[in-house]
Amino acid sequence: MNAALAAAASLVAVAFALSTLDRWLRRRRPHELAWSVSLGFFAVGSLALWWAESTGWGLGSFRLFYMAGAVLNVPWLALGTVYLLAGERAGNRVRAWLIPLSGLTVGIVGFAPTRTGVGGNELPTGREVFGVAPRVLAAVGSGVAALVIIAGALWSAWRVWRGRRPSLSGARQVGSPGRLVLGNLLIATGTLVLSASGTLAGRLGKDRAFVVTLLVGIVVLFAGFLVATSQRRRPGDVA
Repeated sequence: MNAALAAAASLVAVAFALSTLDRWLRRRRPHELAWSVSLGFFAVGSLALWWAESTGWGLGSFRLFYMAGAVLNVPWLALGTVYLLAGERAGNRVRAWLIPLSGLTVGIVGFAPTRTGVGGNELPTGREVFGVAPRVLAAVGSGVAALVIIAGALWSAWRVWRGRRPSLSGARQVGSPGRLVLGNLLIATGTLVLSASGTLAGRLGKDRAFVVTLLVGIVVLFAGFLVATSQRRRPGDVA
């Protein structure tokens, strides 16, 4: 069951990444590229989880899952939020920091010494395997970045609900405010679900918690993206 759920999450993540990548190739908007990178990491993390649930955990699969699924994916998703709400100039500044930090993350998580071996069919925890540095990266990457996404989505939805433009840059106009509000709320909910795996772990078991939250979270995020970007436009509206 866990392997099947992880495979389903992988398929949704790949479909989501291809959707955002297609939009970026057609329109060259930086927030869509940031989302594509993030969802690529989602897909890599969920594929590593599916592989491990199918064949058993090893150190390589755990490092890949931890790096892509626990550290890198949410910050790049948050970068898309910064581009979308604060404008290209602010987004470029954040990206200038995020690219080298991502490289540092690959080096630290990929080569950090381990406290114990990794094996068996049960998902290890970062506390069991790694020292301080990879776990700090995971806490900052998932916690702070998730807060940016949730706060940004709720703030944007509130501005639209109040009849204002949804971003500080003023570049976005809205053809269907209700759909954009719903899409933003779904994006916030999906991010919150993805951040709730630690709470669910005690109730469902570590492996089941991760695969359930990964699948539900990415599905809700994808739904929010589809709702927010498929709104009807009035003449003169800017997408």
